[in-house]
Amino acid sequence: MKILSVSDVTNPILLEEQGRNLVDGVDLILSCGDLPPEYLNALTHTYGAPLYYVCGNHDIRYKGNPPQSCMNLHGRLVRIGGLKILGLEGSIWYNGGPFQYTEGQMRSVIRRLRLTLWWKRGIDIAVTHAPPRDIQDGEDLCHRGFSCFRWLINKYQPKFFIHGHIHREFSEPSERITLENTTQVINTYGFHLLEIEDPSNV
Repeated sequence: MKILSVSDVTNPILLEEQGRNLVDGVDLILSCGDLPPEYLNALTHTYGAPLYYVCGNHDIRYKGNPPQSCMNLHGRLVRIGGLKILGLEGSIWYNGGPFQYTEGQMRSVIRRLRLTLWWKRGIDIAVTHAPPRDIQDGEDLCHRGFSCFRWLINKYQPKFFIHGHIHREFSEPSERITLENTTQVINTYGFHLLEIEDPSNV
């Protein structure tokens, strides 16, 4: 399965022929937040692939103008093909704006999912806006990651944990990835292409 993940900045090249050739054959699009709804609409139209998203801390327009033909993943565990994908929106609380959570609030969101995670036997991919604490995050309050995301990784060991929020340029894809135990934590700022085996096809 070929997965295109996006966050934080629009990349017009993805909507042009050059971009379509670059990421040809996309099966699934995952948005990690802080992107205009029109951009997500254009991506689904361009690639004809389903798009699942979580909101970032700047996605205030989504409440009145959500992306069309896209699914909000926040607080849900969905099965796409043979993959179990969990979504968690927003950033750490820093000024009281929408899609901001204290550590305790985000921990409560995860706690409410524990029965589902047990019943579905874990997670393959976690999709978030904010990073885990002390993994690719910042020290200013706005860009600190969630400690409960570290707990989530250690408890359920998803194969991939994909986030945005941390604006950083990368010269090669490997620079985006931090290995935490067996989980690849991926900063998808801009866009990233991930090819993985769909368990349902094995």
